[in-house]
Amino acid sequence: MKKRIIVSVTNDIFTDQRVRKICEFLVSQDYDVTLVGRKLKLSNDLPEYGFKTVRFKLPFTKGALFYATYNLRLFLFLLLNKADVLLANDLDTLYANHWARKFKKNCRLVYDSHEYFTGVPELVARPKVQKIWLKIEKRTLPKVDAMYTVNRSIAELYQKEYGIKVKVVRNISDFVYPKFLKTKEELSLPTDKKIVIMQGAGINIQRGAEELVKAIQLVDNAVLIFVGDGDVILQLKRKVSEENLFDKVMFFGKRSYQDLMNFTILSDVGVSMDKDTNVNYRYSLPNKIFDFIHAGIPLLVSNLKEVKNIVKKFQVGLICPNHEIEEIAKHLDLLLNDEKLREKCIANTKIAAKQLTWEGECKVLKTIF
Repeated sequence: MKKRIIVSVTNDIFTDQRVRKICEFLVSQDYDVTLVGRKLKLSNDLPEYGFKTVRFKLPFTKGALFYATYNLRLFLFLLLNKADVLLANDLDTLYANHWARKFKKNCRLVYDSHEYFTGVPELVARPKVQKIWLKIEKRTLPKVDAMYTVNRSIAELYQKEYGIKVKVVRNISDFVYPKFLKTKEELSLPTDKKIVIMQGAGINIQRGAEELVKAIQLVDNAVLIFVGDGDVILQLKRKVSEENLFDKVMFFGKRSYQDLMNFTILSDVGVSMDKDTNVNYRYSLPNKIFDFIHAGIPLLVSNLKEVKNIVKKFQVGLICPNHEIEEIAKHLDLLLNDEKLREKCIANTKIAAKQLTWEGECKVLKTIF
């Protein structure tokens, strides 16, 4: 009989590639998988997965009332459905899983921390709210049966704070190069300009997007595209409209993973410019880093430990020493127009992609599940 596992997230599932990959891994290990998330008014329909999905419709979409109603709804769902394993993704689902596990016999609780949750800028700027999340973390995290996270730096932080063993499962792309790609024309991309891409579901404040919009104006024959969403996008759209920058900056919104990678493959440089303004960003290793490598495009990254280590080790791009507009523009110009540098970076992405594989991360998952 298959083991039953319930996997929970607070997002709408559609763009969460890490959770999708892990659910597919669990199916390959003969688990009966149910993935629980939420459905918003603008949520896309889900594609056909090889596992069950449940999405809650809730009266609140953000803030304390959202987290409270989601965790209550999730707790009741977990309570009423049989499971051998509960997999909580991030701290905002852990509380419900923690309490539901108390009512289940022989049920393991596994925790996947996608980031250093209590160090995100939204909480750092609100210490009273941060204190509440820290209390939840201290009550629940030490009692999980197994934990893993996205890189060694964050794992070491949790190990130091809670004295528990934390494994590392990096969010490496499982991308398979498609036989057929849409063209630039089909994606409404300019054919006469070089393309710089910032992509993903977390295009938020303090991730360098504002500086990129200014820097791209100093780079000739280039356009900056945003493929994805985040809390800074509306502000950037206003700026582009007010300053009439439509020929330099373009927005393409949330896309399926295959579409997102289609945009990425057709780009000339991939950018990850998180700032060292909080612990979470300081040790971040965004999945876009691996997306760029698997798409075979050079990278421009900020001077942060985890992303810098990848770029330096494999020589797949440049590290920008700061967030000065002229400095970003200079590095973009080099990556776009220095042909020897471009050829070297592109060749090295092919070598890196063979070493940085999702199959390798699944070996760690096997030891957990």
